[in-house]
Amino acid sequence: MEPDILESIKTGIRLNTIKIDADGNEEKSFTEVSMVLGIFSGILIYFFIFMFGAQVMRGVIEEKTSRIIEVIVSSVKPFQLMMGKIIGVALVGLTQFLLWVFLTLAIVSVFSVAMSNGATLTKSETLFTEQGKMLDGKQLAEFSENMDQKDDMIIQLLEAVRSINYLEMIGAFIFFFLFGYLMYAAMFAAIGSAVDSEADTQQFMLPVTIPLIFSIVMAQFITTNPDGPVAFWLSMIPLTSPVIMMIRIPFGVPYYELFASMAILILSFIGATWLAGKIYRTGILMYGKKVSYRELWKWLRYNQ
Repeated sequence: MEPDILESIKTGIRLNTIKIDADGNEEKSFTEVSMVLGIFSGILIYFFIFMFGAQVMRGVIEEKTSRIIEVIVSSVKPFQLMMGKIIGVALVGLTQFLLWVFLTLAIVSVFSVAMSNGATLTKSETLFTEQGKMLDGKQLAEFSENMDQKDDMIIQLLEAVRSINYLEMIGAFIFFFLFGYLMYAAMFAAIGSAVDSEADTQQFMLPVTIPLIFSIVMAQFITTNPDGPVAFWLSMIPLTSPVIMMIRIPFGVPYYELFASMAILILSFIGATWLAGKIYRTGILMYGKKVSYRELWKWLRYNQ
């Protein structure tokens, strides 16, 4: 193949997406940045929910096996004890997240300033610093074209960073983390109350963790079609919505879908907490018996 033809094949192509809203305003979107931010947010919320939920479960098992729970329930109701443990761990997680937010915003600010200063370096200055010598005519043209492309990339990267709606991202993350965690933590607490050791939790953990794992597995697919029916329904199902909705938000989600997902998650949290409380109330004082799903169903049907 001719060198000129081979060189022309290597020409890079970058596409900028521009959205036009109902008022006719233009809004640039950067797919690569949205994809990275969405997947990162989904993985982070998955990590937080799983880590702090498991922490609640281990705490319940420890209190049960050490018989401390028998003393505590003499002073407070089992449901109050469960919610106190769940909310306490949630506040710890929220504090850690806010510290990460402040650190991230500081890093992004420094990065933006550094990139802006770097973009002001003129091509003439760079020509004399590049390998300490001047370039001939052909090399000068190629180098000038490369510098223009690099400047465009820096400008686009800065626009991408500045185009992110940080307030919406942080607010949505706090909401979906809190209510997603509260829902899952209630189920983790119920599992912890039903077993005598952490080794016995495996049979109950799988059904609870499968939706979270499935959400992470689907992350790449969701980023390729964030407005498709699969992405929509997974962001409405409460067991997957905390992760999937955070993946979709950087791409732009209609507010009615966002609020609908939030409302469903709140209702699911209330229902999951009520059911988990019935299991917790019976399980924390039961020792030496291997619990099955049939036994859990009986506990759910108890009136008191």
